[in-house]
Amino acid sequence: MFDVTALGEVLIDFTEAGTSGNGMSLFERNPGGAPANVLVALQHLGHPTAFMGKVGCDMHGDFLRGVLEGEGIDCTGLISDPNFFTTLAFVALAPTGERTFSFARKPGADTQISSDDLARDVIANSKVFHVGSLSLTDEPARTATIVAIACARDAGCTLSYDPNYRAKLWPSAELASEYMRSIVPDMDLVKISDEECELMTGHADPVEASAALLARGPKVVAVTLGGSGALVRCADGVREVPGFPAEVVDTTGAGDSFWGGFLAAFVESGLAADAVTVDDAAGFARMGNAVASLCVRGRGGIPSMPAREDVMALLGA
Repeated sequence: MFDVTALGEVLIDFTEAGTSGNGMSLFERNPGGAPANVLVALQHLGHPTAFMGKVGCDMHGDFLRGVLEGEGIDCTGLISDPNFFTTLAFVALAPTGERTFSFARKPGADTQISSDDLARDVIANSKVFHVGSLSLTDEPARTATIVAIACARDAGCTLSYDPNYRAKLWPSAELASEYMRSIVPDMDLVKISDEECELMTGHADPVEASAALLARGPKVVAVTLGGSGALVRCADGVREVPGFPAEVVDTTGAGDSFWGGFLAAFVESGLAADAVTVDDAAGFARMGNAVASLCVRGRGGIPSMPAREDVMALLGA
C-alpha cells in the first residue's frame, strides 16, 4: 500500500548557477517537477510513495528515473517513451530567490501520458492520490488526469490537488483558470499559493479565496503565504499558521515540500478528510512549514528535501 501516489510532471530544472570564466551564464541540471518533489518530501518523512508520468528515452529521462528510484519512489507507473523528449525548464533566479521560467516542452514527454498508460493497480493501492495542474495544459495528459481522478475516487482514495500556475504553458490566463478550477470539486485536500488565489477563485485575499474553494467541495484548504507560513480552512473555521525562520536562497520546491509535510501529517493522523478540524489542519500545516523552511535553506528541489529527524527536531518533538 502506498501512502501517496502522484500523477504529473517530472522534469529537468536547469537553474542558474553563476557564470563561466568568460562571463556566460552556467545552468545546473536539477531534477524537478512539483508532484515528484511532493513525493520526495514524503519519502524523507518515512512514507511509501509511487509516481505516475512520462519521460523520454534520453539522458534526462534516464537521470530522472534514477533519481526517483534512488529516493525509494515506486516507478511502476513512470513510462519512458522513445517518441518524445523529456521536458526541460530553464530557471532564472532573482536576488530574492523568486524564479522565472522558460520551458522546452513542445510537446514534452510529461504532456503525452494517456489514459491507456495509467497504472490503475497502483492508484487502487494508494491511500492518497495527488495531482497538480501542469498535466491539464495539453492532451492526452489532460484526459489521463481526469480518468485517473475518477479511478482514485472509485478506489476510495483521498484526493489531493496542488495547482501550479505557469503562465508560459497556457494560451491565456482565462483558459488556465478554467481548467485549473475544473477539478476542484473532485478534491478533498487543496493547496494553493497566495499568488494563485485570484486565478483560482476570483478573490485575491487568502481568507476569501479559501472560503470560495471550500464552498466548491474540498474538505480542507491550505493557502501558503510565503515566509509568513500558511492559512488553513475547514468547515469549522480558518486559521493562520506562522512559518519558521529561513534564509531564502531559492524558493524552488518550497511549496512542494510544504505539501509533502502536510500530507505526511494528514496520513499519520489516520483521519478521513471530512473529519479534519481546523485544529488538525493547523497541525498538518505546522509540519509543512517546518519541512519547507528546511528545504529553502539551500538550493530547492529534489536534492534538498530534509530528513524526518531534522523536521522533528525543528518541531520540538
